[in-house]
Amino acid sequence: MITHQFDQRNSILNTFISELRDVNIQKDAMRFRRNIERIGEIMAYEVSQTLDYEETEVTTPLGTKKTFRRTDRLVICSVLRAGLPLHHGILNYFDAAENAFISAYRHHPNNDDDFEVVVNYFASPSLEGKVLILTDPMLATGKTLENVLNVLKDHGTPKQIHIISVIGSLTGVAKVEKVFPKDTQLWIAAVDEKLSSRGYILPGLGDAGDLSYGVKL
Repeated sequence: MITHQFDQRNSILNTFISELRDVNIQKDAMRFRRNIERIGEIMAYEVSQTLDYEETEVTTPLGTKKTFRRTDRLVICSVLRAGLPLHHGILNYFDAAENAFISAYRHHPNNDDDFEVVVNYFASPSLEGKVLILTDPMLATGKTLENVLNVLKDHGTPKQIHIISVIGSLTGVAKVEKVFPKDTQLWIAAVDEKLSSRGYILPGLGDAGDLSYGVKL
């Protein structure tokens, strides 16, 4: 797997990450969502440089000009509900992409630290021969994306897989590296070293779904 980690070099993206983490700034849900969306836009631009293009000609009011247009067909697949702001940011740049959505949540059957990831909703077009962009803002243990990959296998074989995340853990990155195809590319804003006993990223930023859309029961 090829990993692109963005906090290792200076850019405006680091400002967005800092605001996402800040316990005071993140109280503004609209700003929290917008910062994730902006990170999605930056990542989409970076991914766009790896895609295939063909030369074409456009007609302007004063003549013609040769240019390049993307030929790859894209499917953006997001994990509900935390993945929605990231999805919107990517879709802002790949507005002709097809879309897929999957629900995945942690279930603690014994109310202890052990959990399983439950997938109970999935809607997707065919993935055959297309470039698949998986979005999950928090790459904690990697179990969610592993389960998502297993569900996607019944919908065709993608030409290429890109994973876009905001913050991950070393454990999560290692997990997806192990289970995804070797040519998968991971685009991640920051990687933290630790996980809590319940599998949350430390220091992370908290629950991205709750911070975006409100606390759930």
